[in-house]
Amino acid sequence: MKNITKMTIFPKASIKDALAIIDSGAMKICIVLDDNKKLIGTISDGDIRRGLLRGVQLTDSIDKIICKTPLTAYIHETKEEILAKATKHKIYQIPILNSDNSVVGMEDIGELISQTTQPNKVILMVGGKGVRLKPLTDFTPKPLLQIGGQPILENIIRNFAKYGFNNITLCVNHMSELIEDYFKDGNQLGVNISYIKESTPKGTAGSLKCLENLNEPILVMNGDLLTKINFLHLLNYHQQNDSFATMCIREFDFQVPYGVVKVNENQQIIGISEKPTKKFYVNAGIYVLHPDALSFIKDDEHLNMPQLFQRILNNNRKTYSFPLREYWLDIGQHMDYQKAQDDFSKEFE
Repeated sequence: MKNITKMTIFPKASIKDALAIIDSGAMKICIVLDDNKKLIGTISDGDIRRGLLRGVQLTDSIDKIICKTPLTAYIHETKEEILAKATKHKIYQIPILNSDNSVVGMEDIGELISQTTQPNKVILMVGGKGVRLKPLTDFTPKPLLQIGGQPILENIIRNFAKYGFNNITLCVNHMSELIEDYFKDGNQLGVNISYIKESTPKGTAGSLKCLENLNEPILVMNGDLLTKINFLHLLNYHQQNDSFATMCIREFDFQVPYGVVKVNENQQIIGISEKPTKKFYVNAGIYVLHPDALSFIKDDEHLNMPQLFQRILNNNRKTYSFPLREYWLDIGQHMDYQKAQDDFSKEFE
């Protein structure tokens, strides 16, 4: 059981205050208490993400995002009972109460679960040619380019393994023999690696049709990303929302380099904004899919993930976004590769 001192917050605090506590702690959660240490509710990483999607501001009161009916357990309950309760409700942290209903600690279910291997299959898309990174990719596939003394792809696999995801499939095409020769069966990294070998490129979703005997959600990720995402949090978010398909998204800011003039239907000027900044959410290249999502892929077709999501949407299946606040970088161009080199020691060591 964890001490709650550093994860406690009080009702008058702002969402920014809660975010600071969540980011500084390993459990990624706040406990909201009244003056008598009685539980008001909790604020999780997912609560903040959902709030941001609804348009709440970091300066707003935490009252807008508090979960006021959190799952709790009592100090007399055994770890087995707590784990069973958490598993049933797909919860990774549970406040522990004493007989007076005061909070005495926090049980980290994710820590217990992460000690075991997750049943979910991870699919990494690593068949691209890396054209924009030439000449670095003339004789080396992009996933094997070194970041911090190890290939980009090795960093990704190690990060999945840290959260118990050991069942890895690599979708390969360009220079596939070099990737297979380096990673082999994954034994040296403590994981099991299999391969889907594309005879022709099938996009970021087409080769998923080859997967068989899936009973759990699958995680799919582009093989040229550098990120610190907690994959257990992502999977938990997907399952809690009963999502059919979940896409990680990233906020992207674009500043218009000119003054933007707003006119009415008579061409009269009604306002001017000097170099305004526009905000968008963009696809971050990380996904969780229900096994049945693969039924929307045709045999031997070239299909990218946004197209697959559009088919799922057209069939009125539940899709969710997972906003990323963690470090994330798409290594697509030379400037990105240099940034990854510069950032690695600060972010990952």
